[in-house]
Amino acid sequence: MAFTINTGGRGRRGRYRPLADINVTPLVDVMLVLLIIFMVTAPLMTSGVSVDLPKTNAQQLNSDSQPLTVSIKADGTIFLQDQQVDLSEIVAKLQAIAQNNPDRRIFVRGDKDLAYGRIMEVMGTITQGGFTKVALLAEQPATAAAPAATPAAPAHK
Repeated sequence: MAFTINTGGRGRRGRYRPLADINVTPLVDVMLVLLIIFMVTAPLMTSGVSVDLPKTNAQQLNSDSQPLTVSIKADGTIFLQDQQVDLSEIVAKLQAIAQNNPDRRIFVRGDKDLAYGRIMEVMGTITQGGFTKVALLAEQPATAAAPAATPAAPAHK
């Protein structure tokens, strides 16, 4: 083990001492850049159908598994997850995805300008197909601190 002794500037290597401190500034700079990159790209990674949800003060339900989402746009077109489907084939596709599990949670998102009858027609078709956990989604008002889309009261057969 080598030691340097400061001899008051008289020694040959007296002014060069080993540095024992770690410079963390570059590490902090890299971490802040990564944080900003993830903060900007995370919202862009969510995919879905753009639906203007109505606002409600209903409390959020606890969801234990990944729900299936059925979206109905303002023009009446129906989407299962991100794929457009016809009303006549929606039950068959839901059963294939849910692997014939009638307890699989299904959220129905309907545009606020859509006729209520169209939303009920879709929900009725899904419940007639044997699914028991079907719920409507609504958007929380801007003053609430809860997440943007929360399920309202579940529909019953």
